[in-house]
Amino acid sequence: MSIPKWPLCVIVMGSLVMGMLALAARCALAADISGRVIGSTTGEPLTGAFVTLGDTVVRADDNGMFHIRGEGRVLGVRAYGHRRKQIPISSLAATDNQVALDYFRPKALYLSFYGIGSRTLRESALALIRSTELNALVIDVKGDRGMIAYRSAIPLASQVGAQSVITIADLPGLVKGLHDQGIYTIARIVVFKDNPLATARPDLAVRYAGGGIYHDREHLAWADPFSKEVWDYNIAVAVEAARAGFDEIQFDYVRLPDARGLRYQRPWTLANRVSAIDGFLSAARRALVPYNVFLGVDIFGYVIWNLDDTKIGQMLPNVVGIADYVCPMLYPSGFQFGIPGYRNPVQHPYEIVHLSLMRAIERTGVPAVRFRPWIQAFRDYAFSRQQFGGVEIRKQIDAAERAGADGWMLWNPNNRYSEAGLKLRRP
Repeated sequence: MSIPKWPLCVIVMGSLVMGMLALAARCALAADISGRVIGSTTGEPLTGAFVTLGDTVVRADDNGMFHIRGEGRVLGVRAYGHRRKQIPISSLAATDNQVALDYFRPKALYLSFYGIGSRTLRESALALIRSTELNALVIDVKGDRGMIAYRSAIPLASQVGAQSVITIADLPGLVKGLHDQGIYTIARIVVFKDNPLATARPDLAVRYAGGGIYHDREHLAWADPFSKEVWDYNIAVAVEAARAGFDEIQFDYVRLPDARGLRYQRPWTLANRVSAIDGFLSAARRALVPYNVFLGVDIFGYVIWNLDDTKIGQMLPNVVGIADYVCPMLYPSGFQFGIPGYRNPVQHPYEIVHLSLMRAIERTGVPAVRFRPWIQAFRDYAFSRQQFGGVEIRKQIDAAERAGADGWMLWNPNNRYSEAGLKLRRP
């Protein structure tokens, strides 16, 4: 059969023959696809699953059905609590346009900017994943000091000195190697706490009322959360991480500094603070649509309990309305005032995590799977200075799992972890 070489090819649901799909795969595709998303183990429809094609995204209905029109070679599908899938358009006919996603709950540990570059720390983390229930890694691609860990193509990154140290030689290669081991990958991006950017570009810095550049308790400068240029810079980092193959982009320090009397590009009002954070997250979400990645956002633990924005721009219902996963930092040491009924939080790690998650679910009305907490795997610094060992870690894990959360993440800034508190894999 002779088929003309069209500059644009159109696919219509599963009715086209495989020959037409093969042709379409070789040219720019304008696709019109209907299908269904189900759980691979249950066969049940995944209501609200995201289906993306190029810049277009739709949600599956209550029966898991979707219909999408757009341009692209790959159909992206993801759903809360499941692994995402990327499916070449050319292979859809073989599946009858039914996409089955695997149930998944990330159980992660964190590797910092320097931790991922240390062979000792990296191999120790991978060995722990192989021997325990752990199945995911959170990796700094832009760390707490504003440094970008891989060789970035973003001009501003080099201009401000964020490329002076490279700890990841091959970012796509790293991600592929982790995926080959079945590890879920999360790219952590520290957003507005950015010493290189704010120092090299004072016009983008948060300032004291008197005009000098603000520095926090760690003597680090912050970039202005109201600046569109700052937004674009961090979104560009997120896009590079998504292109490298990460399963999830996780924004941290996506807030204003927790200090008063500072000067920004816009007045420090509740409405402006919230609009800055919501605006950035919404812009990032739009930019990430073509990559079918999950979007996670780290928030203060008290944001769950406070009805305002905690003076940092984080309003719980707003963040839930934008992000796929909200990741509260539920370290007992971080609750300096406790929570109702528990004044000494380090003595009650289970209650801190469980009650905080239940309050978040109650306040927002979304399923528990939309939350994935950070839990404490480091010595207490605020109360008794006690170690958080296996007992305390397990209590926090149990609390998260009994609340129905989408897994959990261990935080230790020194990247020192052990099997304590973790379930061991069967031989």
